[in-house]
Amino acid sequence: MRNTIDASKLDLNETIVSIRRVAKTVKGGRNMRFSVTVVVGDGEGHVGVGLGKAQEIPEAVRKATEDAKKKLIKVPTVGTTIPHRILGIFGAGRVQLMPAAEGTGVIAGSSVRTVLEAAGIKDIRAKSIGSNNTANMAYATIEGLKNLMTVEKVARLRGKNQEEIIG
Repeated sequence: MRNTIDASKLDLNETIVSIRRVAKTVKGGRNMRFSVTVVVGDGEGHVGVGLGKAQEIPEAVRKATEDAKKKLIKVPTVGTTIPHRILGIFGAGRVQLMPAAEGTGVIAGSSVRTVLEAAGIKDIRAKSIGSNNTANMAYATIEGLKNLMTVEKVARLRGKNQEEIIG
C-alpha cells in the first residue's frame, strides 16, 4: 500500500533525531560518512521518518528530509490522543503507545517524543521497550502509528456499521 500524501501541500517542520558518524574500512583505510535520521511533520496528523547518508552532514540531512517526505503517513486521532493502545516494533526496538486523558501531555522519551509531537498528538503515554537506538525508536513509533485503527476502519473490515462496533 503506497501513500498518496502530497508533501508539497503541507507545511512541514523537520527535526534531526540523530547524526552518526559511520565508517567503512577499505583497502586504503576508512571511509567516513554521516548517517542522519530526520522526522518531518505538520503537527496536524501527518508525520514521516527518513534516513540519509552522505560524506557531509548537510547533504545527509537533505537526503533524510527527502526520504521522510516520501514516507509520510496520516495518523488517526480521537480528540488530542490516539484511538487505542498499540505496540510498534522495528528491529529490536519496541514502543508501547497508550492513549491518555486530555491535559496529560506527551509522556515519552528520546525520539519517540519527537515523532509524536511532529504528528500533532497532544496527550499520550509511551514506553520504549528493548533497544534504545534513537533511529529504531523513531521507526518503531511510526510503525505503531501506522497500525492504528479507527472505528470506521474496524466497521468496514467487519462489514458492520459504527453503532454495532461501539455498542
